[in-house]
Amino acid sequence: MGAGRAVSISLDGVRDKNLMQLKKLNSVLFPVRYNDKYYADVLASGEFTKLAYYSDICVGSIACRLEKKEGGSVRVYIMTLGVLAPYRGLGIGTTLLNHVLDLCSKQSIGEIYLHVQTNNEDAISFYKKFGFEITETIQNYYTNITPPDCYVVTKYIDPPQPKK
Repeated sequence: MGAGRAVSISLDGVRDKNLMQLKKLNSVLFPVRYNDKYYADVLASGEFTKLAYYSDICVGSIACRLEKKEGGSVRVYIMTLGVLAPYRGLGIGTTLLNHVLDLCSKQSIGEIYLHVQTNNEDAISFYKKFGFEITETIQNYYTNITPPDCYVVTKYIDPPQPKK
């Protein structure tokens, strides 16, 4: 990258016509295969799922699911957030996560959470920078990967304050 040359990071929604890009990314990024329900949730989540492009190359994604809680409130579950290894550290994951955090704030969604494999220190420290905390440990959450345990990592978002 030449000095002074700004490289743009752009986000795009996931639709039927670009769903294969998400499938390809996931097959490279994650040690698990996602089923049809995952991809149905992706298409249903609207603005909460994005592909990230770095200089017009698809290099990352965030996929969320909106869940109704008892009492009618909604929380967001981050199913996947990943960036291809050569493109990490360039602000792409931050751009993706900030996009979803901004949506949560605008829509008064007070909770966002995800599961992280207990040995994934890079992911844990990434989320902690954004105010996420480990709220639970689940033994044997994953099948076919080691370690099988995960943390539930949660961020509670303050509702927007009314303007005075």
